[in-house]
Parts: sequence; structure tokens; C-alpha cells
Amino acid sequence: MFFSITVLGSNSALPAHGRHPTSQLLNIHDHFFLVDCGEGTQMRLEACKIRHGRIEHIFISHLHGDHFFGLIGLITSYHLNHRERPLTIFCPKGLDEIIHLQLKYSDTHLNYPLHFVHFEPRSGNVLFENDFLQVITLKLTHRIPCAGFVFREKPSSEKNIRPEKINEYHLTVPQIQQAKKGQDIRLADGRIIHNQELTIPVPPPRVYAYCTDTLYDSTIIPFIEGADLLYHEATFEHHLQQRAKETFHSTTIQAAEIALQACVKKLMIGHFSARYRHLDNLLSEARSVFPNTILAEEGKTIDIPRILPST
Repeated sequence: MFFSITVLGSNSALPAHGRHPTSQLLNIHDHFFLVDCGEGTQMRLEACKIRHGRIEHIFISHLHGDHFFGLIGLITSYHLNHRERPLTIFCPKGLDEIIHLQLKYSDTHLNYPLHFVHFEPRSGNVLFENDFLQVITLKLTHRIPCAGFVFREKPSSEKNIRPEKINEYHLTVPQIQQAKKGQDIRLADGRIIHNQELTIPVPPPRVYAYCTDTLYDSTIIPFIEGADLLYHEATFEHHLQQRAKETFHSTTIQAAEIALQACVKKLMIGHFSARYRHLDNLLSEARSVFPNTILAEEGKTIDIPRILPST
């Protein structure tokens, strides 16, 4: 099953140096989730050859324009393309008023249901849940209310059967179902076949943590601990930590320290200031604290693979 993140936009407030404001596309179990929607997001979706009509849920972290100015364009494009399926937007209070005002004065009457689900940015609140995924909010520390999101795959309720064992022991359908539920199997001749022999261990659930505009804030660590991939903003090089503090942003070193303390597997830094044409120094700074760091490179897809537990 898919669990991947495609970076659509990686810059902060201003598009610059070929980079765009923040947006990411998550493919989880072949369901598409859009996280933030900065200016030009639908153009970035087209450039990445993503079928954006399949997006059914959008998560907006906060109401600074570089995180939602692309939304009205996407919404109206769906209308022009005769979308019928509902679209749900999780967002702080006020975004619905902004969008409906734009629709009102353009005399646009959408031909599909548009739902807004408001949230308060509190850490640990369950915002969305379905059969395979749970999304919780993180309270980030920014100039206005701002949320991060943790996308946590639900553990599989059934084990996978080893196909060769079906033939070896001539297992019946009821016996296969028993094995998937973790039970040992009694064969017709009385032998007991232990479940460990019959099944493949279930991979642990995968976790992606998205932490956009924020000061360094260690209170989020318990909620992102052990994540497979952490995206954390790193707007500035570390010698500009005073500027970061004044603008409620983080430096490269601060992002890496959060990753280190949270024991995440990989860190991706982004939300780069337009002052940086080249990003090598930002990456080097972060890696000096947390070596397994990558840049949020636009158009790049990062896969989080299933990893079987060691036996």
C-alpha cells in the first residue's frame, strides 16, 4: 500500500528561484490528501502529473496566504471541470468566510458539495479518521494560530498468510482465516502448526509528521516521536536565529534538534526564505545535528516503505 509525500512547494512567503509557496500531496493507500495550498498549487499538481481530481481532503495549517492562496483557484477549477464528488477542507475558522466571499462576488455556484471542518490547533486532537488512517493536530507556535498534522497509519488487524504454506498444508478457507487472526492451526491429522510458521509479521504503522510555520517548540516531541518522516520548517540559517524568533520561524539547527530529540527516522526541511538561491548550506547545517536530513525538493516524491519487524 502506498504511503508517499510529493513536495509541490517548498518556499516561504515569496515564490523565488523556481520555488513555490508551501504545498504537499500525500498518497496514502491510493487516497490523495493535499496539505496546504500555496499560490500556484494546481499548476504544480499539473507539472507533477498528479490527477488532482482524486483529492477529497485538504488540510490547511493556518491563514497566512502562502499556505492557502492557491485554494480558490483549485476550487473553481474543480467546478469548471464538473466535479461532483464532495471536497472537505480542514482549516482554522475564517477560511470558509474567505472562500464563500470570493465565490459570492464571482457569482459562482459550485456544482459539488464543499465542506469546511474547523479545528483549534491543539496537540493530540483527532481531526480525521477512516479505516486505514488517523490524522491528529499539533499546536505550533506561530504569529497566528497554526497547526501541524500527524498522519498515522492504522495497524493492520490481520496478518498475511504465506502462500506456500497454503499448498504445503492444504489449508482450508476457515483455517486461513484463523491464521490471519493470529491463531495456531490444527490439521486433520492432529498436528498443530504454529501461527509464526504460517504468517508474515505485520509491518508497524507508518507515520508522517508535518510541522510548518513555528518557533522551536519541544512540546510537540511526544506527538511526533519515532515518526518515519518529519517535515519541519527551516526558514533560516542558524546565525539568523534572532530573525527567526522575531518572525516566529525556525532555523536549520532548531529543526534538526527537534528531529534528534523525537528520534524520528528521517527529517525533511523546507519553507525556505527567498533570500536563499542555493540551499546547500541549510542542508549542511541541519545534517551537522541530524545526519539523515533531506531538502524538500519540489517535484520529488518520498516513499515511506513498509518495513517488516526483525524476527
